[in-house]
Amino acid sequence: MEKDIRKSVIAGTWYPGDPGVLRREIRRYFENASPAPVGGRIVGLVSPHAGYRYSGQIAAHGYRLVEGQRYDAVVVIGPSHRVLFGGASVWPSGGYETPLGVVPIDAELAGAILGADPVMNADRKPHAAEHSVEIQLPFLQEALGSFSFVPIVMGTQDVRTCESVAEAVFRAAKGKDILVVGSSDLSHFHSYEQATRLDGIVVDLVRKRDYRALARELEEGSCEACGGGPVVATMLVAEKAGARGARVLQYANSGDVTGDRRQVVGYLSAVFYREAAGGKRAE
Repeated sequence: MEKDIRKSVIAGTWYPGDPGVLRREIRRYFENASPAPVGGRIVGLVSPHAGYRYSGQIAAHGYRLVEGQRYDAVVVIGPSHRVLFGGASVWPSGGYETPLGVVPIDAELAGAILGADPVMNADRKPHAAEHSVEIQLPFLQEALGSFSFVPIVMGTQDVRTCESVAEAVFRAAKGKDILVVGSSDLSHFHSYEQATRLDGIVVDLVRKRDYRALARELEEGSCEACGGGPVVATMLVAEKAGARGARVLQYANSGDVTGDRRQVVGYLSAVFYREAAGGKRAE
């Protein structure tokens, strides 16, 4: 069982390694985030994956909206920063460990996702040093309490892979109430003004729920997102699950945090939700 537990590789650097300090930091982010409720059930969430000092406050807007909710499982989809491979990888059993404890893998759901499409594989290597999935977990642990999840790391992020990942997740989760988290930062190392322009394209297409246009603009280089594939896949799963509402909660970049506007990284928090009966759609 121990070999099935993926140990934290970023605790103490990207976020605090002490459980008490970590909880207090996340609570402070939550207290400083007050997004208006959406009119329905949140099924998809886009969240940044930088160090908490840079993007934690932006991430808190999405997680604050799911605080106290109950889901049958959570699926976290992140990009691979360190391992080149085709398709997408699922950690199939055991759990992911953070300073707040081990988050167990929903092995049944993971197995169903793996069996749903040949683009999925169970190679653990892409997960070993990858931060994009792990960085989401302490926020989820604080917001949801006890939950099980399936981590997916995408090696290729073309639209066909995104569609295959989304279909695999949706088919495997049929009959379950799941939350899908797409882990992504936006543009990297442009001037503040250039980053705001590039990121504005992503923000607008996320708000419009136009995954096809977003995939196309990312492929053509009109905008940037290091987790563009996970964002597109999350949008697709949410749409398949009946989400017709979308809200961009917060956009900022590292220049807003540090004051250094020469080379910045963009961050976005957004949610996709099924509208309540008779509810009014919010942007």
